[in-house]
Amino acid sequence: MIKKALIVANGFKPGKSLIRSLKKYGYDFLIAADGGANNLRELNILPDLVIGDLDSILTDTLNWVKKSSEVVQIKRQNDTDVEKAIKYLIKKKCPQAIIIGGTGNRLDHSIANLSFLIKYFDKINLLLVHMDSILIPYSGYNEIKVRKGEIISLYTFKPGVEVSAKGLKYKLNKTSLMFGVKDSTSNIAVSNKISLNAENGIAFLIRGLKEVLADGNI
Repeated sequence: MIKKALIVANGFKPGKSLIRSLKKYGYDFLIAADGGANNLRELNILPDLVIGDLDSILTDTLNWVKKSSEVVQIKRQNDTDVEKAIKYLIKKKCPQAIIIGGTGNRLDHSIANLSFLIKYFDKINLLLVHMDSILIPYSGYNEIKVRKGEIISLYTFKPGVEVSAKGLKYKLNKTSLMFGVKDSTSNIAVSNKISLNAENGIAFLIRGLKEVLADGNI
């Protein structure tokens, strides 16, 4: 069973240190979503699996990964390469994965990758890293270890989702943080723990990646 996985997409190239850090926290199964393998080749990191329709992977990269990585070509076009990777992990009953390189080159792919965190929320816990930030979806009541003074932002994307939060400078009490209407950008933690309750749906929490990695809360 794959316990934790990293999905490397074809957006902003992650640093080698980031991949090493995430591997230390158990994210040791590495999937390249098609052209994400090009990013890994530049870092000289071989993935465990390359999956996608293989229209973005360079020929030299494909020859390189074939030496020791599994390559799965899925030609269907009704899902993206990242989504193919997610479906593979769900089939393998993997409970948690982080998407890196999921934002950047193409805005449509960036938005789609964000949507997958909601679309597959009930099947796999997906997180997304963008440069120095990490996005974590939450539903229901959660107590989250943070750093006092840390910047915390919250968003929802579905009508009717109500967010309550304690431990933040600007308190939320059954607040509708509907995207395009109201949000909680750059809120500030006033203690080392926040309580977050997202009723009737999912809330996206964005915080600093450095703080999350330092606490090992990932």
